Amino acid sequence: MSIVISLADITGNFVQPWTDAGYEAVLVDPQHVISRWDGDVFKFAGTVDDFLNDLEMTNLVRSGDIAMIAGWPPCTDLSGSGALHWAKKRAKDYMVQAKAAAVAEQCRTIGRLSGAPWFVENPVGALSRVFGKPSHTFHPWQFTAFEPADNYKKRTCLWTGGGFVMPEPQRDLTLGPPDDRIHKAPPGPDRENFRSATPLGFARAVFAANARIEAAA
Repeated sequence: MSIVISLADITGNFVQPWTDAGYEAVLVDPQHVISRWDGDVFKFAGTVDDFLNDLEMTNLVRSGDIAMIAGWPPCTDLSGSGALHWAKKRAKDYMVQAKAAAVAEQCRTIGRLSGAPWFVENPVGALSRVFGKPSHTFHPWQFTAFEPADNYKKRTCLWTGGGFVMPEPQRDLTLGPPDDRIHKAPPGPDRENFRSATPLGFARAVFAANARIEAAA
């Protein structure tokens, strides 16, 4: 059974096309209440660092049964859209961006350990200073042929490896111009999860470009 691992992922949007096709998945996020199986998805309640230091999970990564590793490190302290607040944050904790970049590096390390296709995602921002130029960039609206509801703008960077195939844009041309819902999201406790949720169209496009259906048999 091939497995997809999605790191720093609370929504599970990315793994949905894979589990629909018969794969199993692991979601890693401290917002999961407890570590447990939920259907074909194992929800690991912990940080990416916790996952990396869990012997059972490390053995899984190295097992050769991994179909894809996706990393979604929190972007609150790295996104260029929040650059006006960086100085204030560094005044409170001068390591704040180093800590955020460390989570991204943990995601990249897990991808490299697996030998499987992998990517680390983040908006345009400070991570490029650490990882260098991204391998690819995209907006959700570029994959509206897979999900019309994703007709919005959010330029997103991917750093990739392990043979990851970036899907070609497939847009629903019947839709109007993409909106700016991400930047206009109102303040509140759910704002961060809303802004960071994986667009389903992109998730389905990645699956179509990278999945080996026979591997799920």
